Amino acid sequence: MVLNAPLTAPTSLTKPRPGAWKLVAPAIAIAAWGGNHFTPLLLLYRQVEGYSAVEVDLFLAFYIVGVIPGLLLAGPLSDRHGRKKLMFVALVLGTIGSVVLGLGAASVPLLEIGRFFSGASVAVAMVVGSSWIKELSSAPYDPDVRPSTGARRASLTLTVGFGAGAGVSGLLAQWGPLPTLLPYALQILLTVVAVIVLVRAPETRQFDSRVKSLLADLRIPAASRRRFFGVILPIAPWVFSTAAIAYAVMPALIEKQVGPDRIAFATLLTVVTLGSGVGIQLLVPRITAITGGRQSLVGLGLAILGVILGAVEASALSPALAIVVAVLLGGSYGVLIVSGLIEIQQMAGPDDVAGITGIYYSLTYIGFILPVVLAALAAAASYSVLLAVVAAIGVVCLLVVARNVRPRAGR
Repeated sequence: MVLNAPLTAPTSLTKPRPGAWKLVAPAIAIAAWGGNHFTPLLLLYRQVEGYSAVEVDLFLAFYIVGVIPGLLLAGPLSDRHGRKKLMFVALVLGTIGSVVLGLGAASVPLLEIGRFFSGASVAVAMVVGSSWIKELSSAPYDPDVRPSTGARRASLTLTVGFGAGAGVSGLLAQWGPLPTLLPYALQILLTVVAVIVLVRAPETRQFDSRVKSLLADLRIPAASRRRFFGVILPIAPWVFSTAAIAYAVMPALIEKQVGPDRIAFATLLTVVTLGSGVGIQLLVPRITAITGGRQSLVGLGLAILGVILGAVEASALSPALAIVVAVLLGGSYGVLIVSGLIEIQQMAGPDDVAGITGIYYSLTYIGFILPVVLAALAAAASYSVLLAVVAAIGVVCLLVVARNVRPRAGR
């Protein structure tokens, strides 16, 4: 990791520029768009190309294979070479992914390759973008905001991108022409717009050749390890496991009930989930004040309630109840992703934030494995039973966090 000292002199890099984070946000949102617009298309590929459940799971696996190294390498590389260069790399990777996916609908290997590039793009954008927005939401760039503002801005930008990508692509897949091509063409066009905006964004890191090893860059500061293992570790996997249950497991359970509109309904659940996440993130400051800095307990509580209702839904097979589950799990996602970022950005110093952010996001992506695990266990137990077990695990995590979380000043 680069041993840069915080830049405080009035240089071209640190000139106060409130609102500069908005020049970075479109690039992050479009990268997130490119990572998640594949989700509602999974039913389309199964319907049009006849892919099996195993092949669909492979598309997810290759996405994760691209995500994990991107999350772990993006921070150290952006510390050394600057945030802007790495964000351009993220957009290039995303464009390659969309081109391959758009041309490879009939080819399993091409879809796997495209998903790998999409995963790498999202990973780089998440780590670099979250760190960059945090820096642009702090002194000397924007000194008049709360310390937690950067985390909320970053998580909100990602959530909007995830939701918009899934919503628009799902609508195009259900009712638009060229459903396996047009969603990717639109994402590429929007990437061009994001590049034009990103050129004007101020850089927050200067090159420095003094570099630690990668292992040192990914080390949790000793003073924060107890809080990391007692708070971050129990909540991180729930960030995306809640979303995955809402818009991957629920649509599969009621596919027959919604009939020919299955793609549109899957898109609706995705948009409702992430829309709820956006809405509740705007309320996180209020939730934080009410709970005395224990907002992560609210997120876990919503997760437990949502999963319990999901277990009921596995037997009821009601489209209306599936929407209620999506609202609750989306709310949980929204509270937990911003809570984790707030924790990470408060425990990390200026030369630690990117690397530790990568570790945090790596842990959140464990949640996307949950639908695969549930599908593998479905032959041994019903989804009602399996989701009840997941809810019980959530209760354990909530108790662990309740014991370890302590409010911090400056939220």
